[in-house]
Amino acid sequence: MAVDESQDLTSTTELIDRARDGDTTAQERLFARLYPPLRRWTRGRLPSWARDLADTEDLVQEALVQTFKRMGEFESRGAGALQAYVRQAILNRIRDELRKAGRRPAVAPFDGTEVDSGVSPLEKAIGGEAVERYETCLARLKPRDREAVVARLEMGFDYDELHDLLGTPTVQAARKAAERALMRLAAEMRDEADRSHR
Repeated sequence: MAVDESQDLTSTTELIDRARDGDTTAQERLFARLYPPLRRWTRGRLPSWARDLADTEDLVQEALVQTFKRMGEFESRGAGALQAYVRQAILNRIRDELRKAGRRPAVAPFDGTEVDSGVSPLEKAIGGEAVERYETCLARLKPRDREAVVARLEMGFDYDELHDLLGTPTVQAARKAAERALMRLAAEMRDEADRSHR
């Protein structure tokens, strides 16, 4: 059954509560709400050489389906908890796929002209060391700031979507929360760079 997400004003928290009680319509709405941004986020994490081995859409769908099967056990701990949980499940699946890829031979023959850096789009954009520094500094932020940064930068949320995710009183408050979180991340990254140059 297709769900018109553009007309769905139900909060994510309410949908989670209903899904935990076994409401399949709530699960479908959560799926429709979470799938597009998680697919964008996953594409940025999966190296191009591994995309033949694990289709991005399959990884996201599998993680969401497995999460919904255990929805009764899920404890929501604030804004973005479900999304953070599913992102971690996707990362675990990506790691599994990369480990499997290392144990099996290449699927296609090479003619020697192929060039593949083996890096993800995020790594191409900011560099491998910068990705590591970004991840380290991101982990130091408070959970709400971390959710704002990931949703805005990595998942491409607009401020309306961020407003729903963070549960802010207004869209303007969501914009300010994202700006503050990004400034905190930038400060952490500057401090980290200073520490590494000592």
